[in-house]
Amino acid sequence: MLLQNKFFRTTLGIIFLLLILYLGSKVIVLFSPIATIINLLLVPMMLSGFLYYLLRPLVNHLEKRKLKRPVSILLIYLVFIGLIVIFWVAVWPTLQDQIQNFIDNLPYLVQDIQKQFDLLRENPMFARFFRGESDLTVRLTEYLQNAVTWVTNSMSNLITVISNIVVVIATLPVILYYMLKDSHKLPRMLLGLVPRKYRKEGQETLEDIDSALSSFIVTRVILNLILGAILYIGFLVIGLPYALLLALVSVPLNFIPYIGAILSAVPVVIVGFIESPMTALWSLVIIIVGQQIQDNLLTPIIYGKSLDVHPLTTVIIVLIGGEFYGIMGVLIALPVYMTAKIIFLRIYEIVVAERTDEV
Repeated sequence: MLLQNKFFRTTLGIIFLLLILYLGSKVIVLFSPIATIINLLLVPMMLSGFLYYLLRPLVNHLEKRKLKRPVSILLIYLVFIGLIVIFWVAVWPTLQDQIQNFIDNLPYLVQDIQKQFDLLRENPMFARFFRGESDLTVRLTEYLQNAVTWVTNSMSNLITVISNIVVVIATLPVILYYMLKDSHKLPRMLLGLVPRKYRKEGQETLEDIDSALSSFIVTRVILNLILGAILYIGFLVIGLPYALLLALVSVPLNFIPYIGAILSAVPVVIVGFIESPMTALWSLVIIIVGQQIQDNLLTPIIYGKSLDVHPLTTVIIVLIGGEFYGIMGVLIALPVYMTAKIIFLRIYEIVVAERTDEV
């Protein structure tokens, strides 16, 4: 009789759930090897999924041209190797010089910024803005000093970073190859886990997720590459030091929605300020103009419509992702949210439809 009571069944379900969580916390050490494996494979799996959506249309096109899928993938790999060689010969020498110069000048960064503040304080035009603001400039220089110290200390983790890069380079091509080759098998495997009654809805859900992720990844890559080119040209025009390095740093940072634009602007403005306050101002103008071109001109043309995610929701999701999984969490937070939202809405539609039928 009690089992037919809705409140009793709900309470019993909550008790069982809490009991499972409690018992799971006691044996969590048994799952640490699984967590280690997940952490090890997270980056190559994420990059493989990213490249999968970029390369899948090209592989499908070559397959329609009567090329076998494995041959198409290997042909694309050869093209990638050729692009890497071109980058190494044409771009890397300039980039290497800028990186080396930046590292050499890093210890003098705070001193150069302090000199610019002193010059502004002596200028009659700007002197009134710095009255009583000596504490502010001191705090700014302290923050910059701490940032420089942090970057310098992070160099000690270079061996760990290099080892992680080696793991990614070794595993990514293999994972990506099989994702491109056997991509049609994954939906079948997932649908096999869905009850037969809901196979049609499951198929539609997978198609919606695939379409959303494909649109998001491909269009973000195109938009950010164009933005990087705009910034590089603008930095060259105003004579900004380390123009190529700063433009290349801005491209991956702009993959982070909203917050990425601010993060990418910080090093640009700092480097520009070291050169001169006017250079910093012009570099900020170039960033704002580039962002406006991307958001208001290119996005409607390339993407056709904005993501159905409120800007405030996006910022919250990115912050939560960063809190739980660092930079990787920031990058995958929005795609994970989009996937979860599609699944939740589909389940909600099914539940509402069944209740309507019962009535």
